[in-house]
Amino acid sequence: MEKPTLQGEMIVLRPIRADDADEVWEAVSDPEGRRLTGTTHDFSRAEIDAWCASISAREGRIDLAVTIHGSDEYLGEIVLNDIDEDVRSANLRLAMRPAYRGRGYGTEAIQLVLGLAFDGLGLHRVGLDVLSVNTRALSMYENLGFRVEGRLRDAYRDGERWCDAIQMGLLEDEFRAGQLD
Repeated sequence: MEKPTLQGEMIVLRPIRADDADEVWEAVSDPEGRRLTGTTHDFSRAEIDAWCASISAREGRIDLAVTIHGSDEYLGEIVLNDIDEDVRSANLRLAMRPAYRGRGYGTEAIQLVLGLAFDGLGLHRVGLDVLSVNTRALSMYENLGFRVEGRLRDAYRDGERWCDAIQMGLLEDEFRAGQLD
């Protein structure tokens, strides 16, 4: 499947490339980003280089770099993975570099990818997990129409403590109803 390029008001989503590796490395090395996403694996630079060089060719997923109009710099990524064409569902994941969080880029990226998911791919459901300690992300997803579907208790570590994973989902008819608001 050819990976799309999507344009919004502020941002452009394009396939991740090998030359994004420096910025991806920054993102996966950020302690707060790792905490908020539950990342525990310590990536090597070689892993990041290989991932950036090969991810656009992988089937069953769409990994896109978030960039702003007029600049091709990788600000973060948004991913539709576990795409199941039979069940018409996928999982959504968003991660932004530290300097670009809280600016609305992630919200617009999600809106663009949901349009692709429901209008372009014909999906019925998009799901995601968000850590209970990531209250800003939880609020953003709720504002975009995602509904809490469940909770995995003590599924992740938050330093020395445990935290829950909140499972959320958005159905096609909920997405369409939200487009009318």
